[in-house]
Amino acid sequence: MSKLNREKEKRARVAHLPEKGPIDENGREILLSLKNIDITFGKGDDAVRAVQNASFDIYKGETFSLVGESGSGKTTIGRAVIRVNPLAAGEILYKGVPISGKISKSLDREVIRNIQMVFQDPAASLNERATVDYIVSEGLYNFHLYKDEADRVRKVENMINEVGLLPEHLTRYPHEFSGGQRQRIGIARAMVMEPELVVADEPISALDVSIRAQVLNLLKKFQKEKNVTYLFIAHDLSVVRFISDRIGVIYKGKIVEVASSEELFNFPLHPYTRSLISAIPIPDPKLEKNKVLYTYDPSMHDYTEDKPEFVCIGNDHWVYGNKKEIEQYKAIREKNEPIKSITIMDENTPQEEIKEKQDEAINAIISEEFLNAPIHDTGAVWMGILSFFLPIIGIIAAVILRKHNYIRNYKMCKKGAIIGFATIGILILLLLLAIVLAVI
Repeated sequence: MSKLNREKEKRARVAHLPEKGPIDENGREILLSLKNIDITFGKGDDAVRAVQNASFDIYKGETFSLVGESGSGKTTIGRAVIRVNPLAAGEILYKGVPISGKISKSLDREVIRNIQMVFQDPAASLNERATVDYIVSEGLYNFHLYKDEADRVRKVENMINEVGLLPEHLTRYPHEFSGGQRQRIGIARAMVMEPELVVADEPISALDVSIRAQVLNLLKKFQKEKNVTYLFIAHDLSVVRFISDRIGVIYKGKIVEVASSEELFNFPLHPYTRSLISAIPIPDPKLEKNKVLYTYDPSMHDYTEDKPEFVCIGNDHWVYGNKKEIEQYKAIREKNEPIKSITIMDENTPQEEIKEKQDEAINAIISEEFLNAPIHDTGAVWMGILSFFLPIIGIIAAVILRKHNYIRNYKMCKKGAIIGFATIGILILLLLLAIVLAVI
């Protein structure tokens, strides 16, 4: 029996979660652990690696925030934690027990009950045809978490009161509520299950500014009263700073930095983290007008020979970089001098100079490789046809095109050449078969 099959059987035999998770060297209980996970969508040349080699731990009772720009893979990781998105590699451990991949039915039910999710869009995540009473009660019904009907009603009414709604709201439908009220219903649906971990996927981004603080205070209240742990997914660092114990920064599917909230804001070592902090809006319009954004340019890294790793540089501060970069990060951190990420030009600075600085920042963004593709990299069909009839030339052309970053043309030549070689191989086999039959 192979090692992989033995591992699958071992997972299938785990029927229940332990009472507590493993303890790290600092005495903290590790509730959730992601170990080198990859998440891929699509197959073959169309495959997209949404998350690459991501690793981090979440400790019992803390708020761990995952931040990054849109499309960086934050929600993808959150959906993988609740077992919606399958992993292409790596594993997710809950209380030290693997929960990714195939697990026993009893363990799956425990995971569903213990890990709940609050979704970003409160309108789309609620069943418009169900009453609030049924929406909040659905988990109680599925897991029969009540003694009798009176006990279920009591639990639902208590939870509705806790999220700031009234019992008479239970007979209404989601479309009768505002965005903030719908999000409170979503929070009630999750919290009535008494989970240990809640994945909050940008729970305030769709809400009015005046309502956001109320929802955040509500989440913190549950954490204090019920010792709930949060994986808080967001892109607004100004909010994240004040609610998080630790923060993980993700860029294009890769975790580039993890540290405590104050550590990260005082010592943002990775350039991408600095760019996110510099983008935080300043309430004063004059200061905001004269602010110069720090723009991250991925071409500043040279990973051709010295490959990057995710390394702890001390102070429980993890950074992604190669050996040379890690040494630089360590030297900066050892100075213990806070890093300034936001630059504000003097009020008397001419607007032309400020605009020039902003243009430099924009040009740095445009210089990214995925926006800097050659103009003739169209992936024309005729290149595939030519490679099909002349596969050897097609392979040579593909290598040259790949070297010069003509990615679409490279894929077309490669595809045509492979089909061409396969066709030639089939024709040769048919010819040999015909010769053999003729001889016989």
